[in-house]
Amino acid sequence: MGPTNPVAGAGRFALHRDPHPARVATFAEDVGRGLSMRPYTLMPKYFYDDLGSALFEAITYLPEYYLTRVERDLLATYSAQIVAAFDEPLELVELGSGSATKTRLIIDAILERQDTLTFHPIDISPDALIESSHALVAALDTLHVRAYAGDYFTLLRAKRVETRDRVLALYLGSNIGNFEPAQARELFGLLGEMLAPGDGLLMGYDLKKEASVLELAYNDPTGVTAAFNKNLLARINRELGGDFDLNDFSFFARYDDRDGVVRSYLRAERALTVHIPGAGIEADFDAGETIHMESSYKFQREEMIALVMPFGFTEHRTFSDAAGRYALSLLLRS
Repeated sequence: MGPTNPVAGAGRFALHRDPHPARVATFAEDVGRGLSMRPYTLMPKYFYDDLGSALFEAITYLPEYYLTRVERDLLATYSAQIVAAFDEPLELVELGSGSATKTRLIIDAILERQDTLTFHPIDISPDALIESSHALVAALDTLHVRAYAGDYFTLLRAKRVETRDRVLALYLGSNIGNFEPAQARELFGLLGEMLAPGDGLLMGYDLKKEASVLELAYNDPTGVTAAFNKNLLARINRELGGDFDLNDFSFFARYDDRDGVVRSYLRAERALTVHIPGAGIEADFDAGETIHMESSYKFQREEMIALVMPFGFTEHRTFSDAAGRYALSLLLRS
C-alpha cells in the first residue's frame, strides 16, 4: 500500500491507498442484487452520499437519537481514565473514523501524557480522511496521521495497518450493531490478530432497553430518519436512473426483543414497478411489501464481553451513562 501526501509540506500526514485493491461490488451491482430477490434489501453503507451524510448529521441532533450525544459525553468524562490504563506510549487506530470529531477527545487525552502521537484512521472515503486529517494536523502540531482509505475488513485481512508501539484501537458509534452476528465475530477475530497482548480496544455500543425508546431513536416524529432512508431511493434515481417515487414509500422501524435488534424498512404503499436501468433490473412491489434498509443490534454488557472473549479480549472497564442507555467497554488483548 503506497502513501500519498496531498498537502504540500504536510510531512505529518500521509494517506495510504491500496495499489491493488480487492474487487468490491459496485453500487449498481449491490442494488441489482438486493432488489432482484425477495425479501428486498439495500445495503446501509450506501446511505452516506453527501446528502445522506448531512441528513445523518441532522439525526445526531435529534433529542430522540441519544447515541452520538451520550457517547460524546462518556468520552469527554472518561478519556483520561481510558488512556491511563496504558503505561507505554500509545498509537491510535480507528475503524470507520469519518470526521473523527469524537476521536479528538481521546487524542487530547493521550497528548496530555506523551509528547507525540501517531493516529491511524481507517475509512472507506478518502475525501473524509483527507478533510478530517487536515483539520487534526493543523490543530495539533505534535500529531502524525497515517490514514488508510479502504474497507477495514479488507485492510485487516491483508494486515495493511502498520504500527510500532502499544496500540489503542477505537470502534465507536455503535457501528458494531450494524453487523449480523457472524460478521461481528469475524471483525473481532481480525482485531484480535492485529492487536498484540497489552493492546486495547475501545468499543462503543448501544444497550438494550425499552422498545419505545429504541423505536423513537430510529423513527423520530419529525421525519428526519425517514428522509435519511428515502434518500437511498433518491440516490438510486440520481445515480442509476431509477424511477422510484418517494411518495409511494413509508418508513418504519421495529425492535425485535428476541433477537435484540432494531430493523428499519421502507414499505410500498401500493402495487408498483420500479425501473432501474443503471442496475439492469425492474423490481415489482406488492402493496405493503418492504425493503429491509438496516439492522441495528443492541447488547447487554455481558453479551458484548462474551462476544469478544473468544478472540483474546478481556474487559478492563465498562463506562455507561446514568440512564444505562449506552456503553464504552475498554477491552485488553490478553
